Amino acid sequence: MTPALPLAVLGLVDAAFSGFRAFAGRDARIRKRRANTHAALRGLAVGVVLLLVPALAAVLRLLTAADPARAYATLAAGGLGYLLPLAIYAAAVLLSLAAYFLLPFRASTLAMVIGLGPLTLLRPVAIAAACLAAFLNGGGWTSLTVGAAAGAAMLSVEPVVHCRWYRQVHTQREHATAKT
Repeated sequence: MTPALPLAVLGLVDAAFSGFRAFAGRDARIRKRRANTHAALRGLAVGVVLLLVPALAAVLRLLTAADPARAYATLAAGGLGYLLPLAIYAAAVLLSLAAYFLLPFRASTLAMVIGLGPLTLLRPVAIAAACLAAFLNGGGWTSLTVGAAAGAAMLSVEPVVHCRWYRQVHTQREHATAKT
């Protein structure tokens, strides 16, 4: 099994959530489904572009390898190692999201505070664990490099979306607060 497809799906879903997080709390409207969707699509678009870097690095490695079959096997082993910590992290996020959406208001707020909040802060740790697992699972330095590039891409989506589209919202709010 090639881990490329599940890793791509995880990366793109994470990018969409990153776009949403870059926008979250920036709009006081109660009904903001369209704005949330727009923010998630912006994150997805940025994620697609940024994830081209590790994808191209892996393809370049395969094209320049003396033994492409062995290089593919090494990258696949590293990809499987990379996938395991991220799958565990994604399962924890999905469990917290399910609790947030399915539980009554107070319990869902608690799920947000003790689940999704800390899990967002643990994203870099999950990515570091995935990089280490890619290396230790037989992927070697090539898989570690591709995994580190993918991790850097995923951690960059939210700041890029924020700086590109939502920084002015924060600045406008600061100016409005300073005037009062």
